Amino acid sequence: MEKKIEHLVQWLQQKVKEANVQGLIVGISGGIDSAVVAHLIKRACPSDSLGVIMPTKSNPQDKIDALKVVDSCGINHVVVELTETHNTLFQAIEEQLQAKGEWQEERSTLGDANTRARLRMTTLYAVANNYNYLVVGTDNAAEWLTGYFTKYGDGGVDLVPLVHLTKGEVREMARALGVPEDVITKAPSAGLWEGQTDENEMGTTYDMIDLYLKGKDIPDKDREIIERLHKRSEHKRQLAAAPSEFV
Repeated sequence: MEKKIEHLVQWLQQKVKEANVQGLIVGISGGIDSAVVAHLIKRACPSDSLGVIMPTKSNPQDKIDALKVVDSCGINHVVVELTETHNTLFQAIEEQLQAKGEWQEERSTLGDANTRARLRMTTLYAVANNYNYLVVGTDNAAEWLTGYFTKYGDGGVDLVPLVHLTKGEVREMARALGVPEDVITKAPSAGLWEGQTDENEMGTTYDMIDLYLKGKDIPDKDREIIERLHKRSEHKRQLAAAPSEFV
């Protein structure tokens, strides 16, 4: 695992050099993936790395856990409270569509959640611009395979260092890096609504997805869910679709 850590640190340093930027930035959610990335970018750019904590109608425990991550790696950090900004934006959208009689209440939970993710992305890039940093994403192999990320939200980043690591490997790396144990064992959640967890929303577990990625046998039910999620989310792993050139 130390070799993998060193490989990722060197890769991050190389990407900083190639892009001719000063350093790296990550949004720290209080979960394990962003905790690992925070540790990695702190190692890669000790004096030019930044963690941004962005509460957005969030569980207060998430901010507490995010600050534990900051303390564990010593990364420079800033807190940007986005709840009021999100409420203003989403309320304006709701009011305008209600006035047209076209507001779909049954779709509002997902729309609200994705707007939060995209607002955080916008915030990260605004802060990154200030420091001349690249934005580093937190998606692991399981999330990339299933499309378990918001398009142009947490998927809107410059670098994805964890994209080849299973969730189990992320846990192993977290322990090697010194991420707090209660962050490592915390139920994975995007924190987008009360009681929301990744595995409940996906309908399968990270352990099953990890086995699938390794080519192991898993129950047909889980395989079908994983392959359906992968097919449905293909657009998230591609650039915006374009027509063929005119002839």
